[in-house]
Amino acid sequence: MASGGAEKLLARMRESKAGWTADDLNTLYLGFGFDSRKGGKHTVYSHPRFPELRATVTRHRSLPIGYIQTAIKLIDQLKELEAGAKGESKHE
Repeated sequence: MASGGAEKLLARMRESKAGWTADDLNTLYLGFGFDSRKGGKHTVYSHPRFPELRATVTRHRSLPIGYIQTAIKLIDQLKELEAGAKGESKHE
């Protein structure tokens, strides 16, 4: 489950994909439960319950729109996987 701040940030990113920073994506990913690991010039995010959800983000001041589009897609996939996992646990 995401924090309220992460949900609000995601909503704002959906409205405008330009002008976001690596710190904004860090807040978003961590707010949705992702783990982070710093590499050379990048930070790698992965979700502990769904390791197939992974993103690499450069640590530049401003980010190209593609990083934001990827983040939105990953969060949407996470929500689908979490909803599916909840549905499966109800049937057990």
